[in-house]
Amino acid sequence: MIKAIIIAILWSLSPFGEAKVGIPYGMLNNVNIYIVFAVCFIANVLVFPIMMFFLEHINRHLLKWTPYKKSALFVARRAKTGSGAQIKKYGFWGLILFVMIPLPGTGVYAGSIASYIFKIEKKKAFLGNVIGIFFSSVIVWAATLASMQGLG
Repeated sequence: MIKAIIIAILWSLSPFGEAKVGIPYGMLNNVNIYIVFAVCFIANVLVFPIMMFFLEHINRHLLKWTPYKKSALFVARRAKTGSGAQIKKYGFWGLILFVMIPLPGTGVYAGSIASYIFKIEKKKAFLGNVIGIFFSSVIVWAATLASMQGLG
């Protein structure tokens, strides 16, 4: 069970899944449904400060290298076009909505990048991301639980 919790946490920290993958992974590997929700939610919340540190301190040094710069600009454009209109129009509430939709390309990674690009105040951006992560996690948790009960 510890191994399943650790893997669920790693999925929740990963840009390839976040809690959208960590929660179902843990639940399908018999981790207590409340423990898996809590640890995956917290792990996913930790992504925001890590991303902000990276964007504010490490990113500018890496931008000197052309391959990194090209990929960073690609990601920034995707974050801007994917969330830009929503966040520009609705601000804080648009950020929450963007992060809470449990689809690929949305979530705290894209929300952090969008917060950075649109220069949303850090405390407000953190709160918006946390609320969005919470609702996304609830949606995924409830859908996984419902499907598991239907399978059982």
